[in-house]
Amino acid sequence: MPNYHLKLKGFVGGYDFDASYVDYILSKNQGKPVDVLIDSLGGSLATALSIVASFREHGQVHVHYVGMNASAATIVSMGANHVTMDASAMYLVHKCSAEFIQWASLNADQLKDQIAHLEQMKTDLEKMDANVASLYAAKCKKPASELLDLMKVGGWLTAQEALAWGFVDEITDSKEDKAPVLTEATACAMASAGIPLPHMPIQPEQSEWSKFLSSFMQFFSGRASELAQPKALSTPNQTVKDMKNLFPLIVAALALTDEAFAKDAEGNVTLNLNQSQLQALEREMKGLHEDVTEANGRANGVQALNQEISTLKASAEAKDQEIATLKARVEELGRQPGDTTHQVHNSAGADPQKPKSDVEQFFDTNREARDLFNRLP
Repeated sequence: MPNYHLKLKGFVGGYDFDASYVDYILSKNQGKPVDVLIDSLGGSLATALSIVASFREHGQVHVHYVGMNASAATIVSMGANHVTMDASAMYLVHKCSAEFIQWASLNADQLKDQIAHLEQMKTDLEKMDANVASLYAAKCKKPASELLDLMKVGGWLTAQEALAWGFVDEITDSKEDKAPVLTEATACAMASAGIPLPHMPIQPEQSEWSKFLSSFMQFFSGRASELAQPKALSTPNQTVKDMKNLFPLIVAALALTDEAFAKDAEGNVTLNLNQSQLQALEREMKGLHEDVTEANGRANGVQALNQEISTLKASAEAKDQEIATLKARVEELGRQPGDTTHQVHNSAGADPQKPKSDVEQFFDTNREARDLFNRLP
């Protein structure tokens, strides 16, 4: 079994599967063969493609697969010049995917925009699938269409099947290589990431640490890429200080001391938790879940209020348009012919400015005299 220069495990793009650290190790071994051990269920496509380019540029990289490897973890070795696989290991390729979470009330215009966004997302994913299929095809020396069909199926391959396809160049049977074990925590992580489970029994975990790991992976699955990426370390193993810097909130919530951290035989840092610390972590996660639920409720309320404001605004604009139309009509009616004259005629048809004739004066005098006579007692 070679003395590996790199052991890439966990989430592709996480602190233990980091492209920057890979570049650091390769730069320290320029012109020399580099042995890499991979045991990962995948992760970031961007990180995988970056490592592929780094392996190609170095030119002397041997990748050895152990355990269960899927998704982006299988893409990484496309840049290596020799790929081996443990006889008991497993291998999975599948089509690319992207997170999509939508909980909203949308009108017709918003739905149209959402559909356009989804169409663009679909186009981008199809391009990614074609790119990955071409990488696999170059390694397997098969048409890209055959690899794309295999990605659509997304089934697990044994070491012999991976060799037959051409993903690996050689199968090994070293005693040091451990057979893959499907634990409850691993099964939960795979299910959350949309990775199909292989046909093998799930082994239950008994320790409190295993229970913690299962809950932790379920809660944070799919968000590992959001963790801060550390700079290249001086040694391949994580230190207690590194772990405390990477997970400050967990350290604070559990009041962890240096004694809680321990190193295993390979120099990797492990964490020992007691019952009270597990309960404290459970309370923190429960509180976070409640905060998220409350925030989602507020967001839905704000969205409903914005929708009502938009409706009222549209109604006000319609009223303003109606008023403008009525004003224009009134102005139009005010300019109709016949409405421009300012002459006023009395009901009797007489012009008060014209002098009265003798006959009119006689009748007026006679009427006034008659009225006077009628008022006499």
